[in-house]
Amino acid sequence: MNLAHIHLLLNHFPTIGFGIGLLLFLAALFARSEELKRASFVILFLMAVIAIPAYMSGSAAESTLCPERTCPPEVSEHSIRAHEDAALLAFSFMEITGFVAWVGLWQLRRIPRLAAWNIASVLVLSLVTFGLMSNAATHGGEIRHPEIRASNPEAPVGEGEDGAIEGAEGIVRSIGAVVSGATGNSWLWPAMETLHFIGLCLLFTVVLLVNLRILGMAKKASFGAFYQLLPLGMMGFGLNLVTGMSFFIGAPGQYVNNPVYYWKIVLIVLGGVNILYFTLFDEAWAIGPGEDAPLRTKAAAATALLVWFGVLYCGHMLPFLGNSF
Repeated sequence: MNLAHIHLLLNHFPTIGFGIGLLLFLAALFARSEELKRASFVILFLMAVIAIPAYMSGSAAESTLCPERTCPPEVSEHSIRAHEDAALLAFSFMEITGFVAWVGLWQLRRIPRLAAWNIASVLVLSLVTFGLMSNAATHGGEIRHPEIRASNPEAPVGEGEDGAIEGAEGIVRSIGAVVSGATGNSWLWPAMETLHFIGLCLLFTVVLLVNLRILGMAKKASFGAFYQLLPLGMMGFGLNLVTGMSFFIGAPGQYVNNPVYYWKIVLIVLGGVNILYFTLFDEAWAIGPGEDAPLRTKAAAATALLVWFGVLYCGHMLPFLGNSF
């Protein structure tokens, strides 16, 4: 098994899973069931989390299909570029949809029903996202299937020595050229690093406050008081996701050959699942001022700290481990 197999395996989850979540959401609207709406929002959020490794493994799959930047005759470079652009657009909308769905789940701790604006936003975003995902999947299928491929001219593409894209067409390659400084914007990468660090500080501040309270610190406050900080942590994560994706698009060669990078992505997925625990389950929410958390909740908090510190460690060690930078 290689990275191309992993990409083919992973990309079915957000595509099919998101469709299941959308169908469940539509059924919930028809049946006016709050429980089904909640379940569909959970699925949409989980698919947004799984979409991260699914998208990130795409460049590695391309490197496997086209070693030394030369594709075999049966592989369409033009379809790869079309799939790449369509996947980025679909991925972006899926992450936005997942975040809005999570906000709805978070609000259920304060209000008995999902807000009308949240339901409408998720409905519109999920319909658009499903269409974009279908388009990306179609282009992906055309890469190695000439019998379903539209007759399009092949576009010349190329990469720099560090994996940065040079002189290539398409949205992704244009963004990569700008971020990597190939177009003369040498200030952009350091600026993105600064924003990435700000998002990191915001995320880890919330992670520490929430989980240390569960582990026994600051007992004078209830968990509900710290729970209100979770959207700030999600905002920090979103900022990290945008800037991190920009780094990846700008210089994919620095990441796709580094095993530490894949460990970081795995830990990010585990962190996303951990967030759902604190959003959905009642054990943590029931912790009042001066009260101690149940053992299972403490285990979840300790796991969260280990996971996010693992993300931090892997991210900082990327230039030093794996020999990719």
